[in-house]
Amino acid sequence: MTLFIEFPNWISPEIIPGLPLRWYGLMYVVAFSVAYLMIRLQARKGEIAIDADQTLNLVLYCVIGLILGARLFSVLFYDGSFYYWTHPWMIFWPFRGGRFIGLPGMSYHGGLVGAVIGGWIYSRRYKLSFFSIADTVAYAAPLGYTFGRLGNFINGELFGRVSTKPWAMVFPDAPSFSSNYAWVREIADQLGIAYESGAMINLPRHPSQLYEALFEGIVLFLFLWFVIRTRRKKHPAGFGLVWYTAGYGAVRFFIEYFRAPDENLGYIIALGSESDNIALLQSFFNFSMGQLFCLAMIVSASIFAVFLKRREGVKHVSN
Repeated sequence: MTLFIEFPNWISPEIIPGLPLRWYGLMYVVAFSVAYLMIRLQARKGEIAIDADQTLNLVLYCVIGLILGARLFSVLFYDGSFYYWTHPWMIFWPFRGGRFIGLPGMSYHGGLVGAVIGGWIYSRRYKLSFFSIADTVAYAAPLGYTFGRLGNFINGELFGRVSTKPWAMVFPDAPSFSSNYAWVREIADQLGIAYESGAMINLPRHPSQLYEALFEGIVLFLFLWFVIRTRRKKHPAGFGLVWYTAGYGAVRFFIEYFRAPDENLGYIIALGSESDNIALLQSFFNFSMGQLFCLAMIVSASIFAVFLKRREGVKHVSN
């Protein structure tokens, strides 16, 4: 009986072998297209007064901000070296060794900051309420984000920690572990994985990309779209962004316990009794860079909510 799942061998990152067309890039196109359609749906329902051209421009502003922010956060906070600090012209250079590799490494949190800035610039240029724009995008974003995480899964990247769960998966490009370590032998024996002394073993891991696609994408979208959005008239503009930011931050913070921290960073704060092995969950008091950014999201959302409440109270008093 198989106690884990092998990564499907029919899945390839390339759409057409030999050509620089990858499913990951296509998933981003699908994600942005879905976000556009969900914004248009809100416009048709009269929830925001923007036409098709304005919607497209809004998406473009947010996408440009997203890409710039995601790349900058990735190289400045997750790279783990000072290379890009001393070679800033290489941050957006898509070639290495004469070969096109695109922009490897994108940070969600940086993308969020960039998209917010892009939306703010858009609102200023077209003289629209930033808070209304932010809510509209917040309701649409999670469903599109789902496809981005599916792209990560197809690429076999951003996998989770080692796990003995029956749905744990062996990712072909995940780092292997030496059977010289007792914990590796223990897990391999538990799962019935044959090995020789000193051999390297690719152990099953949590498919954390799918966890994120489900909870940060679909579940968060359903909550925002059918619960928060339907009550938008009862709250001041901007509360959609508050719920999105706090909701994503909370869900992602928890899922980070199943997702493997970046090897070059490890734990940023290690308060647990054990923190020597990032491949395993040893303590809930060891925190990754992603978790710290998620905490910042939750705190920022809370402060923003208080600001909106006070702003609304001032309006009522003035009226």
